[in-house]
Amino acid sequence: MTYLSHSNRAKIELHLHLEGAAPPAFIRGLAKEKHLDISGIFDAEGNYKYTDFWDFLRVYEAATAALKTPQDYHRLTLAVLEESAKSGVVYTEAFISPDFCGGREVGAWREYLHAIREAAEIAEKTMGITLRGIVTPIRHFGPAKARETALCAAETAGDWIVGLGIGGDEKSGHLADFRWSFDCAREAGLRLTAHAGEWGGPDSVRSAIADLDVERIGHGVRAIEDLALVDEIAEKGVVLEVCPGSNVALGLYPSIRQHPIAELHKRGVKVTVSTDDPPFFYTNMQKEYQDLYDAFDWDDAFFDQMARDTLDAAFCDADTKIRLKKTLEQANA
Repeated sequence: MTYLSHSNRAKIELHLHLEGAAPPAFIRGLAKEKHLDISGIFDAEGNYKYTDFWDFLRVYEAATAALKTPQDYHRLTLAVLEESAKSGVVYTEAFISPDFCGGREVGAWREYLHAIREAAEIAEKTMGITLRGIVTPIRHFGPAKARETALCAAETAGDWIVGLGIGGDEKSGHLADFRWSFDCAREAGLRLTAHAGEWGGPDSVRSAIADLDVERIGHGVRAIEDLALVDEIAEKGVVLEVCPGSNVALGLYPSIRQHPIAELHKRGVKVTVSTDDPPFFYTNMQKEYQDLYDAFDWDDAFFDQMARDTLDAAFCDADTKIRLKKTLEQANA
């Protein structure tokens, strides 16, 4: 019996880009409504089309051009959560950027956030999935814009906006340049994560820990190239938000079997599994679990423990964790 037969097992996801999770059909339809021609970002079958990571960033930002209003983000959130819920996800943390939601102006950001939260509440009642937000500066937009984004995060920090991260091109600038933004978020009570160790190599992971004092790393897999760093990550309890399907789709590793997630886990690193930008990489949480099962023969008990460990690493409040723990116990009994 394959793991696929357990597709309704409850899952926790910590690394999902809201815009990057937009189904291509949703973006095409929205663009048509707005008489916007972005046909060049789709292939003949209507899927997103890109050549490498940097072209992926271009296509990603082009797709967001169809998202112009808070209502667009309301509809987007419902579409994304519907897809996640189909894979058994009961809790997800999504990266959301004020760069795309109101141009980093706090008042406009609040309007977008209100629309997203309204959709999330509908999804929680009708689909059984809980969403929380992590505000995300775009690294290649520069430190000055990141400060404005961090202020948006600080102004809306609370039980729903629970963290600050940083995404974008890891090779653009230095993480230390964003220290002010992370300090601002920390003072506002937000938890911290950062994309590193994907295209920037192990040094970028070390910088995220040393310069930004994060407790989670988005991706982080190239830490495996420096075993002393792997030991440090394990000793400090830094959690990796691993996205195997994304890493393979973008050519970082040739296959899931050759992905370092199993070795990282073996060496004591806390690893979680997420989809990153699922329609771009032809994946979902059920496929991620199935691929890992096929590659490493991890059993149900392993995946259930991973779900519990992932919940422990989530940025939501204690009451939400208690409720979700009961959901996991009931769904995965």
